[in-house]
Amino acid sequence: MAKNEALFEAVLKGKRKDVAEIVQQEVDKGTNVAEILMGSMVPAMAEIGDRFSRNEAYVPEMLIAARAMQAGLNILDPLLTQAGHKPLAKVAIGTVKGDLHDIGKNLVGMMLKGAGFEVMDLGVDCDIEKYKEAVENGAQCVLLSALLTTTMPYMKEVVSGLAGCGAKILIGGAPVTQQYADEIGADGYSNDANTAVKATKVVLGLAA
Repeated sequence: MAKNEALFEAVLKGKRKDVAEIVQQEVDKGTNVAEILMGSMVPAMAEIGDRFSRNEAYVPEMLIAARAMQAGLNILDPLLTQAGHKPLAKVAIGTVKGDLHDIGKNLVGMMLKGAGFEVMDLGVDCDIEKYKEAVENGAQCVLLSALLTTTMPYMKEVVSGLAGCGAKILIGGAPVTQQYADEIGADGYSNDANTAVKATKVVLGLAA
């Protein structure tokens, strides 16, 4: 797909106003809406994610890029729906019961949206029933977040409670490790927003 360099750079640099203006211009010109998203915006989010992984960008840069991306998505989402554009997959993300931290969760959610996923944000302090409801509503992958060591054990309860539901389960957060993910039977683990996108693709069989 053709890349709009101006749009790519605007997303990359977190220029929300520019992103909205360029997206609207492209829509007004009749540019294919899926091409606007997949040709320029998604690659920009992939680039900022890769820079983060290389320690060439940090959380603030990722946040402003994700917010700029959202400014464009606000325009494109209804048009993509009308055009029958299908997301990569439907996923749900929420911070586990007892934990009210949401910055990491929000960033992962924005990065997943930026990668082309439909994201159900369940919020914070999520109990098993909320995750089950998300699966019943079509979530193919459930991402559990925890920032506190005291709330980590609830992840195990959720993994056990969702056993056999058909959805994949990923866990992440500051105190979480791959070893813990293996111990509780989670399908995957990520330690930052960029690897969360990659891990989600892997467990859903979407990795290139």
